[in-house]
Amino acid sequence: MTGHDHSHSHHDHSHSHHDHDHDDRWKHDGVRVIPGNQLDTNVPSTAGMDRAAAINFARVGAQKLWAGTVSIKPDAKTGAHHHGHLESVIYVVKGKARMRWGESLQFTAEAGPGDFIFVPPYVPHQEINASPDEVLECVLVRSDGEAVAINLDIEPVEKPETVLWIDPVHRDPNEKK
Repeated sequence: MTGHDHSHSHHDHSHSHHDHDHDDRWKHDGVRVIPGNQLDTNVPSTAGMDRAAAINFARVGAQKLWAGTVSIKPDAKTGAHHHGHLESVIYVVKGKARMRWGESLQFTAEAGPGDFIFVPPYVPHQEINASPDEVLECVLVRSDGEAVAINLDIEPVEKPETVLWIDPVHRDPNEKK
């Protein structure tokens, strides 16, 4: 038992040395702050629409999450779609969001600043800026870095505008692959 104690204390000593290495490793590879004015907007833009990535694999090595901002011009709407196996959380910063969902988009709910919206996997939905004159600003978080968007052949209750809600997962259908 004494021998065990001795080797244990010896292990503790060498372990504190390893912690120092961890400090150096985590200095640049640990917690990261991404300033709001330094988001990655280097993605194809769409008229009336801005999107920017903050957290993704390319920028910080995130493997299980994507996070960024989406802003949608007044009255903009998407077509009907779902995001496969992805879970999505939308936090409304500014403006008024209207969500429609269901097999024929028959359900509706609105959300304002401070509200969170959860979209489960495979749920058909449509996002709408419910304000005619205020930009809708949201934070978007997804459960995977993978981009999945399946457009559905559902006639939306509210007809999509030519300007779509676009972010790295909502691609413009006319955009060249």
